[in-house]
Amino acid sequence: MDSFAQIFFKLLFLVPLHHWNILAAGNKYNCDDQLVSALPQSSFSSSSELSSSHSPGFARLNRRDGAGGWTPLISNKYQWLQIDLGERTEITAVATQGGYGSSDWVTSYLLMFSDSGRNWKQYSQEESIWAFSGNTNADNVVYYKLQHSIKARFLRFVPLDWNQNGRIGMRIEAYGCTYRSEVADFDGKSFLLYRFNPKSTTALKDVISLKFKTIQRDGILLHREGQNGDHITLALANGKLSLLINIGDAKIYSTDAQINITLGSLLDDQHWHSVLIEHFNNQVNFTVDKHTHHFHAKGEFNYLDLDYELSFGGIPVPGKSGLIPWKNFHGCFENLYYNGVNIIDLVKRQKPQINIMGNISFSCSEPPIVPVTFLNPNSYLALPGISGQDEISISFQFRTWNNEGLLLSSKLHQTSGGLLMYLSDGKVKVSFYKPGKVQSDLTAGAELHNGQWHSVSLFAKKNRVSLVLDNDVTSSSHASIPMQMVSGDTYYFGGCPVHVNSSECKNPFGSFFGCMKQISVDNSEVDLISVQQNSMGNFSDLQIDLCGIVDRCLPNYCEHGGECSQSWNNFYCNCANTGYMGATCHYSIYEQSCEAYKHRGNTSGFYYIDSDGSGPLGPFLVYCNMTDTTWTIIQHNNTELSRVKNANRENPHTVFFKYPAMLEQLQATINHAEHCEQELAYYCKKSRLSNKQDGIPFSWWIGKVNETQTYWGGSKPDVQKCACGVQGSCIDSQHDCNCDADRNEWTNDTGVLTYKEHLPVTKIFITDTDRPNSEAAYKLGPLLCQGDREFWNAASFNTEASYLHFPTFHGELSADVSFFFKTTASSGVFLENLGIKDFIRIELHSPTEVMLSFDVGNGANEIIVQSPTPLNDNQWHYVKAERNIKEASLQVDQLPQKIHTAPSDGHIRLQLNSQLFVGGTASRQKGFLGCIRSLQLNGGAIDLEERANVTPGVKPGCPGHCSSYGNMCHNGGKCKEKYNGFSCDCTFSAYTGPFCKKEISAYFGAGSSVTYNFQETYSLAKNSSSHAASFHPDMTLTRETIAFTFRTTRIPSLLLYVNSFYKEYLSVILAKNGSLQIRYKLDSHQDPDIFSINFRSMADGQLHHMKISREEEKLFVELNQNEKMKFFLSSDTQFNSVKSLILGKILGETSDVDPDTLKANSQGFIGCLSSVQFNHVAPLKAALHHSNSFPVTVKGHFIESNCGTLTGADSTSSETTHSLAGVIAVVIFILLCIAAIAVRIHKKKSAYKKKEVKGSEKEDSAETALKNELNMQNTVNENQKEYFF
Repeated sequence: MDSFAQIFFKLLFLVPLHHWNILAAGNKYNCDDQLVSALPQSSFSSSSELSSSHSPGFARLNRRDGAGGWTPLISNKYQWLQIDLGERTEITAVATQGGYGSSDWVTSYLLMFSDSGRNWKQYSQEESIWAFSGNTNADNVVYYKLQHSIKARFLRFVPLDWNQNGRIGMRIEAYGCTYRSEVADFDGKSFLLYRFNPKSTTALKDVISLKFKTIQRDGILLHREGQNGDHITLALANGKLSLLINIGDAKIYSTDAQINITLGSLLDDQHWHSVLIEHFNNQVNFTVDKHTHHFHAKGEFNYLDLDYELSFGGIPVPGKSGLIPWKNFHGCFENLYYNGVNIIDLVKRQKPQINIMGNISFSCSEPPIVPVTFLNPNSYLALPGISGQDEISISFQFRTWNNEGLLLSSKLHQTSGGLLMYLSDGKVKVSFYKPGKVQSDLTAGAELHNGQWHSVSLFAKKNRVSLVLDNDVTSSSHASIPMQMVSGDTYYFGGCPVHVNSSECKNPFGSFFGCMKQISVDNSEVDLISVQQNSMGNFSDLQIDLCGIVDRCLPNYCEHGGECSQSWNNFYCNCANTGYMGATCHYSIYEQSCEAYKHRGNTSGFYYIDSDGSGPLGPFLVYCNMTDTTWTIIQHNNTELSRVKNANRENPHTVFFKYPAMLEQLQATINHAEHCEQELAYYCKKSRLSNKQDGIPFSWWIGKVNETQTYWGGSKPDVQKCACGVQGSCIDSQHDCNCDADRNEWTNDTGVLTYKEHLPVTKIFITDTDRPNSEAAYKLGPLLCQGDREFWNAASFNTEASYLHFPTFHGELSADVSFFFKTTASSGVFLENLGIKDFIRIELHSPTEVMLSFDVGNGANEIIVQSPTPLNDNQWHYVKAERNIKEASLQVDQLPQKIHTAPSDGHIRLQLNSQLFVGGTASRQKGFLGCIRSLQLNGGAIDLEERANVTPGVKPGCPGHCSSYGNMCHNGGKCKEKYNGFSCDCTFSAYTGPFCKKEISAYFGAGSSVTYNFQETYSLAKNSSSHAASFHPDMTLTRETIAFTFRTTRIPSLLLYVNSFYKEYLSVILAKNGSLQIRYKLDSHQDPDIFSINFRSMADGQLHHMKISREEEKLFVELNQNEKMKFFLSSDTQFNSVKSLILGKILGETSDVDPDTLKANSQGFIGCLSSVQFNHVAPLKAALHHSNSFPVTVKGHFIESNCGTLTGADSTSSETTHSLAGVIAVVIFILLCIAAIAVRIHKKKSAYKKKEVKGSEKEDSAETALKNELNMQNTVNENQKEYFF
């Protein structure tokens, strides 16, 4: 888009820039003259007056004439005071007083303005603030400087509230100055053509500005075109302004052949709208009213072929450019400037550069249209009709955002039946009803709640009905109904009066919110001004003579690409597929780092991370490797070893690396991390890296800051060496890199880049491979980042008077705050930021309450979340607060979120100006005692530790993580404190992994055996505090806990066998019938106690979880997490001098073993055993992972497997939290891997076939060396593959 945007401005503004002043932008001189005090009495008017001495002419500020001000006959919300300034004037301020010496004053009012005294527009100070605060007594003057000036002839003050002990009373003044402008009126059939000199020099600054007003929603404002369909157009389309740029030859420039930038809304309201297009160098600003679209223009201006003429108001030769036929503009232009040239002035002076087509006048006509606004559920308009007629004719126009609401209700003559016209699902429906008759319905139109004006015409005669929408026969409906229709005497528009019987006015659909105009009853247009003056009809809660519709989606407050929709009073954000949630799609649904996912209990896998949370950067997919330390792995598009030949400095080999995220996203992730690295391998044969002779390197790489880097892996930026140069191990000591030795044999410079500020590598340049036998190869690993330093960033507040202060928190329209805290105090302020009146504060209000309080100008609000348990328990608790223009919310831990809805019309900006106080307040009262961690404001981390280092009473960091996170260490794992978190020690657990949840499983083949010998640990255990000390030979076991999982189809089988030095033993077997048997022989002179579990055959190939606990003679058995079974031993209760534990086949002495155990042992065990635990010993884990450190003997076919899990992965709920996108990514990744393998196999087969044809040619010995070296390198790096798969 950018290149063509620049074309537009370069070719559009081909006239010199003169010294000029845009009057439309406001006068540059002082503009604060009193405008009202010198006006004659005839310039004042009002809705009514209490007496002649209270007439509007006495409403001048500080005057005491008459009764001392204006007071209406009745003080209600339909009164107004109007000023005619005589001509269009710029108004910059207003002031009000009450009636002199009285109890009459206005406490709030609306300010309206108009050019003609009709079709008023309501002034708003802020996006949705309409009301001005008025007076609190009769004499003080309340002055308001308008945020944006008004250009109008008429002003109207509409009282909203007044002193309840008096009446409405006003004296007013307006301040401003004369407003000069040039106006041209186009009748919808005319346009003007401006020709300029093609030799004119191009201005450095190009500007076009204008104002326009119209009641038509479509029309050409500006057009320029050339040959082949090239054109540039500024046009109204459906009440919005579009800048269209089209290149005719779309085949050549298909991606940017068309540009359409749309701004504004509801621009067909017959009010002035300003347009400003500015071009400064490559920056382009396109502004409509207060809304601006910024973009950069780039590229050459070679594409558009345009003529040197510009038309306003229409297209000179319709169809020449291939456009859909556009309507000419019907309305008024004001102050039309083109690079300093006053176009309307040229037209007035009939300059030769201007050609006028049709009629253009120089005053702006005002169509006599009076709209009416239905404001609330009580709004209605009752109009009289001619009763007893055999035909009904009703027509009007309406515009609304609501898809439902009553348009018209009327009772038919002398019947209890009637007709209804209403909106339903954006369609107009008409129903005729009568007792005893089937209701007849007509439907027309669709999507009529789009904010556009739509006309509707209903005609009924006898039993024929016709409904026409937008004067379009294709949007009409006709029907014959089974009743004769005779008109009633009253038509109710928009709603029903509260006091009227439902038979007179029926409204089962809800009231209409929106605008109507050009209402016609019985073929006669209704004079709504007469209605306003109570001369005819009746109404309630209407605004007559203005349409108060507002586009609440302009500007679009839905963030991160959320789709905005609206009703009359509100807007809504559809956050689907954005990756964000909340009322305005502000808060990310993803965690900011792999570390955060890990501490939600997630295991390794693909995850979306959103490094800046609610900031502008979007989420992207990474692989999280959850080990003791968390690694974030970000791949790129070129991970293969790539060979390079024939490159030199004039023609370097350039490699670009693309990552699955923008550099800004990668930068945020790197900033989060404690450490990042990227391995870069450079293989070389007569291919050098550095060059000491002229200092110009032969090869280099580019990092994220687009700077050239000449140091290589294993070195640092200031050293400018390779890893061997740093270590002093280069093959030639005269050089700092192996490759610089320039040998005719393969070598390499491989190492890890660790300087975060330069990562990731984005480009590599190689130049020295064009000499004989010169060649190079490179391989760049993924970007690896470890940890999240912001997740554990904490501060400890030791006194109530201590706090940390930071720059002002800027979150005017949307603000989110999140953090962890822990404390033993009963209350305290977490953070506070103040403005002049606005503020935001989050505090521990009581031991069980967290409170968010704030004020954006609508009064203070409080949201309190109550916890069922105390929050001052010295455990970490999570707080998340968000405030946007729609609502504020507060959540604590996993408790239900509390929400406060903002008023639809009120102040929306949170304006703060003090410092942000954390852990206390500016008054140093209600300070917080405890720890605050991972404080995030609008997705950005606050460095608490850095500020705490220099602040008395506050210390960086916070110990005691295990008190909160210890329960994340499962299966006997022990939590260990770290400065920046915790880790799980799985030493005495049968499981492994970051949270001791990963099962350790092995497949046992026929005859295989694992023996764990306890007696060899005695000497180690005597002086040890470890749990292994429980197996001292002098100690006797009276209790043991055994747990394991098994899977087999063989019977009989020996699952587990434990023996002692005194011929005592414990065996767990599967009998011939598949039943499970536990055999305890604790007395060598008696037969064993046998306990059988005969639910079903356990040799069914399914996983079975076994847990056995003995406490002296009591034996508890739990199978597959079913209810515990209780048994009793009849023999001894002491298990003396345990010798060894055997899994699989007993290979030693078996003479003292009972026959059934021997039979089971003859088969041994064939199948899967998993997570075997005997008290605090994990024999399977020792055999697989620590065979050199523990007294374990392994015989036969025994291999580690994932057979101990149901699906080969942990199936717990915490690990099913990966997003669907992550799962899809894994599937795609696997398919790509399969495809790559297939391609490689195909290539290898092809190569093999070629070798067979050629014969047994010998390979280049250097290539063989390279391949061998690469194979060795791959073997060394095999452990890193766990990062990727």
